[in-house]
Amino acid sequence: MLSYPASIPLSNHTLTRLAELIRAHRAGLGGRWRRLNSSHQALLVLAHLRNGDTYTRLASGFGIGTSTAWRYVRETLGLLAALADDVHAAVAHTQRLAYAILDGTLIPIDRLADEQPYYSGKHHRHGVNVQVLADPAGRLVWASPALPGAVHDLTAARTAGLVDALTRAGVKVFADRGYQGAGGTIRTPFKRHRHRPRLSSGQKAVNRAHARIRAIGERAVATLKAWKILAQLRCCPHRATTIIQAILVLHHIETGYRSRRKGLTH
Repeated sequence: MLSYPASIPLSNHTLTRLAELIRAHRAGLGGRWRRLNSSHQALLVLAHLRNGDTYTRLASGFGIGTSTAWRYVRETLGLLAALADDVHAAVAHTQRLAYAILDGTLIPIDRLADEQPYYSGKHHRHGVNVQVLADPAGRLVWASPALPGAVHDLTAARTAGLVDALTRAGVKVFADRGYQGAGGTIRTPFKRHRHRPRLSSGQKAVNRAHARIRAIGERAVATLKAWKILAQLRCCPHRATTIIQAILVLHHIETGYRSRRKGLTH
């Protein structure tokens, strides 16, 4: 078996914080011997999430069994996901922003036996629908629990509680035409309907300005998908939410965007 060195585009800060979280968890469980120490387990998980390395490749690289690599990843994902903000905490943070940007994205998955709920007619592929909230600079603020890909963006946002929470908090939100009818504080472009006059020049100008703002929000989607594990999930789709929440926590540690995180501060 050949091996080669590889890099992970993350800082030592993220590795250290994750290792501390794993170390504290192990201390709570007792002094059971492990094949890998906390730092190596953290490195293994980051390689899996950021680089998309498979369990087989991780097992070979770290000198452990495939099932052991799987257990390490599953354990760590659970620890990270437990620290993720819920929708109310995320919206409370956006109250300090001038506005927020809402967008939906599809995370591809393998085909399933019960594939119909996960087939997105819009994207013509199987996946899970994730709602992404960004700040005015396009930084990733929050990602919702994953729903089947056939779910419409507006329905997904309502199911996640985003529409109601953002409206109650009075947060102005820019979103695309897929969210028309959301009401509240959700702002969508003007839409020309059948049997109605064409859009006025003023409405067209508003739509162009609206599109420029929404384009910034696409950076948050790109940030989320920079984690290669999301290129195509090859696990049960019910695990997608845990993976996305874990990635969100790691991203905020990496960027320092939310410096005071439960369980990860000094």
